[in-house]
Amino acid sequence: MDADFWLQRWQEGQIGFHRSDVMPLLEKHWPSLQLPAGSRVLVPLCGKSLDMHWLAAQGHRVLGVELSPLAVTQFFEEAGLTPVRTTSPYGEHFRAGPVEIILGDAFGLDPALLAEVAGVYDRAALIALPPDLRLRYRDTVYASLPTGCQGLLITLEYPQAEKAGPPFSVEQPEVEALFAAPWRQTLLERRDILDQEPRLREEGLSALATAVYHLTNGHL
Repeated sequence: MDADFWLQRWQEGQIGFHRSDVMPLLEKHWPSLQLPAGSRVLVPLCGKSLDMHWLAAQGHRVLGVELSPLAVTQFFEEAGLTPVRTTSPYGEHFRAGPVEIILGDAFGLDPALLAEVAGVYDRAALIALPPDLRLRYRDTVYASLPTGCQGLLITLEYPQAEKAGPPFSVEQPEVEALFAAPWRQTLLERRDILDQEPRLREEGLSALATAVYHLTNGHL
């Protein structure tokens, strides 16, 4: 699974992972991080998620990273925003108000760029990646975040043999292994959502749950 896979999905409009509303689990659990207004929040593999508008409305400075030019342009166009565009070694930057999206490779982020990030919102990034890339993602993106950074991670859990990802099933033991010291993880909620996904049930999926974790890098 490479960049071309995701670029083609966007080109063909195969973006079932995109929500037309704000993620309710974000609204419910983000306040538990208690990040002050003005905090910088990273949204990796952000697509054109409306969750970024919600985070900005909470007073945060949002930094998204996305590979698809279509996703980035649609995010601003659909909001009626005209971003200021600049370039850097990380890619092309699109900025409008408190939201900035880098059109570039999330694996190319480094501690210098992420030094001010106080929070990370990961709903569709970790679960979009196969196991080998999940490790690389942890060792690049999360390893570049500063001590004290907190995160909200939302995963899916289902019998992986019953469905080919993405999105992939990432169960609690793997989350605990990925986010071992210096990271800490706390399970906030797990809920069965198979009844909300009749198409997946019709395709033969026997179980489907979503889990929400509070992540902390080091000791606060």
